[in-house]
Parts: sequence; C-alpha cells; structure tokens
Amino acid sequence: MSDLSRRSFLGTSFASLATSKLLAQDQPAEPKKPVEPTKPAEPKKSTEPAAFQPNTLFLTWQRDPTTTMTVQWIGVSSETADTTIQFAKLSEAAVTTAWQSQQTATKPYPLTDFKVFRAELTGLTPGTDYEFHIGKSSPTYRFRTMPAKANDTIHFISGGDCGINSHAIANNIQAARQDPMFAVVGGDLGYDNGRSVEVSLAFIRNYSQHMLGRNGRLIPLIPCIGNHEVDGGFGKPRDKAPFFYALFDGLFPETSYTTLDFGDYLSLVLLDTGHNTAIGGAQTDWLEETLRERRDHPHVVAVNHVPAYPSYRSMTGLLGKAGTGEENRKHWVPLFEKYRVPVVLEHHDHTLEAAAQRHGPRQRSAVSGRRLMGQTSRAAESGKPAAPGRTQRRLPLVVAPHSRPGAIPSGP
Repeated sequence: MSDLSRRSFLGTSFASLATSKLLAQDQPAEPKKPVEPTKPAEPKKSTEPAAFQPNTLFLTWQRDPTTTMTVQWIGVSSETADTTIQFAKLSEAAVTTAWQSQQTATKPYPLTDFKVFRAELTGLTPGTDYEFHIGKSSPTYRFRTMPAKANDTIHFISGGDCGINSHAIANNIQAARQDPMFAVVGGDLGYDNGRSVEVSLAFIRNYSQHMLGRNGRLIPLIPCIGNHEVDGGFGKPRDKAPFFYALFDGLFPETSYTTLDFGDYLSLVLLDTGHNTAIGGAQTDWLEETLRERRDHPHVVAVNHVPAYPSYRSMTGLLGKAGTGEENRKHWVPLFEKYRVPVVLEHHDHTLEAAAQRHGPRQRSAVSGRRLMGQTSRAAESGKPAAPGRTQRRLPLVVAPHSRPGAIPSGP
C-alpha cells in the first residue's frame, strides 16, 4: 500500500467525519411555533463517572500465554483518573472478593504527547475465561488464557502486510469470525514506516474494533517485525522502528527476535529478516540454540517477514544485490531442516502459498502470505493473474493434538 493511498484513505476518513457534521448543521429547521416563555430548567447534575472506552485497547503477551495476559492501550492520562485493571474469572465475577487489581505502567508513545498504558496480569489459571475493566468507568471486557496442555485443537490466525484500508478491515472481520485463540501478524502491521503516527494508530484502532471473538472476547496479537515498521526498511537500528517497540518491547525487550513458549506444547519463534538485526551472525546462532533446546517440543512454528522461498518476488539477485530470501536460505533453512521445524510462516509477498516437502518421517510445511489479515493480493494490486498452482484460499492454522504439527485444514 503506497504512502499516497494511505494518505488518501486517512483524508477520506477525516473528510467523511467533517462532512457528516456539516450536513447535520445544514438541514433546514422546522418552522417554530410561538410558545409562552417559561423559566429555564435547572441543569441536571450527574453523579455517574464518565464512561472510559479507549479505542486503541488490545491484548498481547510478553511471557507464557497460559498464565499471563498483557492489556495495553494508547491515550492520555487525563482521559480517566483511574487506570488500574480490575480482573476476575468469568465464573467468579459476581463475587466481589474474587476481583484482583493490577496497576498500569506508562511510557511515551513516540512523536506524540500520548502514552502507552500497559498492565501485565500474571498468575492466571490456564484455559480460563476472564473479565476485566479499567478503573470503575470502562465497559467490561473479556479474554481467555491458553490451555496448560494441548489436549484439544489449538487454532490461530496468521497474516501480515495488513495496512489500514477497507481490505484490511474486511479481512480482520473475517479473521475474527474464525474465533481464533490469537492472531500472528508477521510484519508490516500498518505500514507506518517508522514515521507515521496516524498510520500506526489507525492500525491499532482497526484491530481493537474488529478483532473480537465470540461473546466479545478480545483476540491477543502476536507480531514480528517487517520492513514497513522501520524507517529505512532494512539494516537500521532499533530506534528506527519507534512505534513497534513502543508497543511490543515487552515481547522484544533487547533484541528484534524472540521466542514465545505456550506451556510445553507450542513455541513461536519470531524472527527478524534483516530489518534491525542481520539474518546471519548472532541471530542465526541464537536460532540454532533455540531450536536445539526445543527439538523435543511437539509444535515449533517459525515466523518471519521476508520469505525464504518467495512466491512473487525473484529469488535471483540482480546487479550484485541478493535475491529475495537468499540469506534465509543460506542461514535459516538448513536449521529448519536439521531440527525438523514443521511450519514456517512467511509474508512480504502479498500472496498465499502453501508448500510442502518431505524430510524423512515428518512433514515440513511453509505457508507464505498474509491471509486472513492482509490487503489485496499482489495479483490484484498489479492486475496480473495468480501464478498457476498457487493456493489462494484464506485459511486459519490449526495445531491438533493427534495430527501432524501445522496441519492446514480445508476451512471456509
């Protein structure tokens, strides 16, 4: 999505709001009938606190999703006097003594006067529905912790290259209809390019509004970094991705890559394809150690932005430049094969490609693309038809307890 189209989208949105107000003011008034003068009524004084409903509220994780949940939003301190998170198990919410509280911490949101409000809820019970509210004046929200064991199907949505236009909103709505346990966004969240406050906020507002599961449950967001989070795209320092780390430095406190372990049954290995950290060197050394430590885990899923095997861009470099995914193929693919990583989620090409190769007794599957949570496909953007044999279905990912890891079902 180009900078021009993003500006047009935002301009259209703001213009629509302004126009609706003007139209309301321009409507002709009904003729007034003469009435007897009356004494003005005394204004009513409300004792109810003002409702606080932040439109950037979302959930994520910093640690084990079976026993923690991180609540975040972007705003200003004057919006509400009390930002404490009050929470309780849904089954015990009617009991006053069951409610617990957690103070929020704040930090600046870059290039603005806004702040990020964050509270990590810990010591939660796995596989349990919770309710929470902010202070005493917000609505009541709901979330669910991940189960302690993979005794049932684990299902989640994966996508990337989302943007903020109408296609992104439609895909978010469709993704939420699958009622996933969480959503993985493999880079290029809103296309803020490390510079646009408006775009970064628009992405979070869209996610907050539309990524709701059944019964209004908030669907947690797990990201990895892409080139459009970074001012300059590739090979830049951490401070060139200010909005990404303002929101997700809890998950990425020191490096641009990390692992999120779900109990002992699922590990998401979130990688950086050269945006803040080089693919080779320290990151590859860390990746081998991480995969070695988890070689007996039943489900290890790698997530990265630029694909090792692109389905739109060229694998072959030109004029001395490396081809798309060349560094991945050199440094990471041998490790994925050595440690039999069953699923690699790749993005960047704005397509969906499901590829499988047999490596011994186990299957290695790679899904490249950004359905359900992307914009239009590269084919649609360019007007060219999709290449023969490429999968164009929009499917969630499922990890079933009695099937091979990363099985992709024939979904809706």
